[in-house]
This record gives sequence, C-alpha cells and structure tokens, in this order.
Amino acid sequence: MPAGSPLHSKELDVTTDRHALFAAHAYLPQGWRRDVLLEWNAAGLLTAVTADASPAADVACARGPIMPGMPNLHSHAFQRAMAGLAEYRAQASDNFWSWRDLMYRFAARVTPERLEAIARWLYVEMLKAGYTSVCEFHYVHHSGDGSAYANRAELGQRVVDAASQAGIGMTMLPVLYQYSGFGLREPRADQRRFLNTPEALLDLLTTLRRARPEHEGLRYGVAPHSLRAVSEASLRTLLAGLDAELPQAPIHLHIAEQTGEVDECLAATGARPVAWLLDRFDVDARWCLVHATHIDANETNALAASGAVAGLCPTTEANLGDGVFPAQAYLGANGRIGIGSDSHIAVDWRAELRLLEYGQRLVHRQRNVLASEARPQVAERLFDATLAGGGQACGRAVGALAPGHRADWLVLDAEHPAIGGRQPESWLAGVVFCEHGASPIVEVHTGGQCVVRDRRHVDEPGAYTAYRDAVAALLA
Repeated sequence: MPAGSPLHSKELDVTTDRHALFAAHAYLPQGWRRDVLLEWNAAGLLTAVTADASPAADVACARGPIMPGMPNLHSHAFQRAMAGLAEYRAQASDNFWSWRDLMYRFAARVTPERLEAIARWLYVEMLKAGYTSVCEFHYVHHSGDGSAYANRAELGQRVVDAASQAGIGMTMLPVLYQYSGFGLREPRADQRRFLNTPEALLDLLTTLRRARPEHEGLRYGVAPHSLRAVSEASLRTLLAGLDAELPQAPIHLHIAEQTGEVDECLAATGARPVAWLLDRFDVDARWCLVHATHIDANETNALAASGAVAGLCPTTEANLGDGVFPAQAYLGANGRIGIGSDSHIAVDWRAELRLLEYGQRLVHRQRNVLASEARPQVAERLFDATLAGGGQACGRAVGALAPGHRADWLVLDAEHPAIGGRQPESWLAGVVFCEHGASPIVEVHTGGQCVVRDRRHVDEPGAYTAYRDAVAALLA
C-alpha cells in the first residue's frame, strides 16, 4: 500500500510492536479451532497460524471469532453506480440484452475521475461486507469517442488506485473486446470504448504493470470478454502474448450466460460455448469461466475435470434473468466454484451464497441441496468451496488463514443474534442464512491492517462524498 494513502498509518496496525493476533476462535482450513495465534510479516503475509496456543502479553486479542476474508472473483466496478436504475420495463420483453443497452449508455458517460470515485466507494462497500480481494474484469479502456487516452492505461490505473486507497487486494484483468457477436460481427458504436486488438491489449497491460507493479496485494491477468467478442485466432494471440510475459497469470472469460448466446454459438460453430472452448484450448486451473449458466451434462463434467473455476454471480444472474447454474451436479463432479458480485446490485458474499443454495432449492424442491454426505453443513461446504475457488481465480494466496497466505480476516460480533449463544459448528450457518439486522462482521483486516472497525471503513466519509458527487454528475 503506497505511503500517503488513507490506510498507510501506524495507528491502524493490529499491534504496534508485533505482527500478531490471538483469537479465542478462528476458522482454519480444518474448521473452527480454539486459541489461535496468527503471525504475519511486514509484507502482510501470514508466517504462522497456531491453534491451541496461549495468549501473550504483547499480542492483541481479537474482539470476536475470526474467519478468512472472501475473494470476489468478478466485478465491473463502474456498474455499481447504475444499480437500481434499470428496474423498470422499457419494452415488451425486458431481458439481459435490453439491460445491456442501458449499461452501454451509462458507460459512455464515465470519466476517469468518476470511475475512480465509483470504484473506491464500491471497494469500501466490499470490505465492509467481508470481501478482502477482488478480480476486476475491466473493459472500459478508452475515451467516449473510442480514442485512446494520452496514457492508454489511464482508466485501469484509476481502478487499481481505488483498490489501493480502499485497502482491498486486487487482480486486475484488462478485457479484450473486438466484435459484437459470433461470426466476427462489426462492433457497435456504443462498444467503441471497449475495443482493442490482442496486441494493443497486451501493450496496455504492459503499460499498466510498469505504472503499478505487482506486489502481494496486486496481481495481473487478462480477460477475453466472451466467445462472441473475440475470435479463435485473436484468443490464441492474446494467450501466447500473456504466456510470454506472465505464464501463470489468471485468465477469465464470460461464457454461456444467456440461452441466446448458446444458440448463436451453436449456429456459428456447431458447438455449445463451453464444449467449443474446452475442445480447442488447454483450459486448466488458470481459467475462470464466469457464469457458465447454461451447460449440459457433458459440459458440466468436462468443466469440472478441467480444474477451472466456475465464477458464479447469483444476485446478478437473478437480476438479469440469466438462469440457474447446475450447481448440484457440478459440485457432485468435484467442480470448483467461486462467487462474484458482477454488476453489484448486491455487494455481500453472504447474499451470494444464500441465493446459490436457494436457487437450487427452488429448482429441485428440496432443502440443503448443496450439502453432501461428507459435508452436511451446507454453509460450511459453500464457504470452503468459494474461498478456495475464489483464491484460485485471483491467482493470489488468499482465502485461508494459513502460512503463506495474505493476512486477510474478518472479525465477528460474538453477541450478534446470528451466532450469540450458539455453538461454533452452527456459526457459519447463522452468518450466511440468518438475516438479523446489522452485519455480524464488525472488523475487516487486509494484509494485517484494520480497514473496517465497528462496521465502518476508515475512509468511508470521503469515499462516499466522492461517489455521491460522481453519480450526481453521471445522472445530470
């Protein structure tokens, strides 16, 4: 975190003379453990996590049970400012495609200053909700008329800076966007801010990396937008260039979100989107296939076997009328999942997990659908799965209280109605499925620093004022 940012302050360290914290209860990879001592280094990485430890006089004690922060694997930051503005019927059939038209008109008015203000407030909200890392699927690259800024990485830098100011870990994913649909259709006029060739996108990534180098809280990758927006040849060029510079970098891709997209892919290629991709590219653990809502049984099993992460965004998928991901079958095939807030009509990982399970209950007309014989507690199964999948999608060591991982954790209010008076084995179920007033999360720490205290972000007033002014200007 750069000196001079709102969070660069000695007083925000958990302890001023030792990077350590003692917790009476902590959620470790093995589950809830008692008397846990966390230790981390100056880079914000955990060096030791010891259960059944004894408290020491020079070590601060956590105010309540602690648990890992949740990675958010899919975000379009600018869309936070339009949440709630599209909830009316503007035509006889209102769906994803009509929502997209409105989103494009909104994106056309975003300036660098407004984007930074929106992203900064969004990341404050994410941290308050318990997201401690975010994968930013960043596709607004150019000025309103499609011309490049003098600094071609201007908008990407603004978003990275917003994350630094808020104190959230980031995986920045510049997006390659070339076409308006399958068959190399010419892009629309309202897509001109998004467009790049593979070479230009890689050059933009290089510029961004030089201006904002990677560190423990920042990683880079790429995001070919979707199969309808890139060609097979351009995707190969992009990946070859990425491998030459960042051979283990994450690769994220929208896929099979809408039935219309699946139908168009079948008409253009003779194959369904996920099947087409898996047949032609070496999809592995570096990949995150976002949404993948409409996959058949063969694609479900093949995607699970690939080791890639299915990036699920249940609140956005519900808001847009996308459909319901076959999570029961996919998890049954040992598929990997993570969650994202995508368009940010909700910024709460607990809401994403609730809706993920509730969608399956509505489809299958059963309860606790995503529990398993080995993991009967559905909240714990989903929490563990999305921590692991989200961390994998970030390409950073996050999502666990374990040595070598980023020192990111949440502190719960032990007296909150969702967990007060209950045994530890039911705490996660209370956190995820019980909606009792204020959030049970009272503190959030990233890289060992406290960024949310008493449910309030340390930069909240200034971040909100800038956000409010940006929204007012956008809607003027």
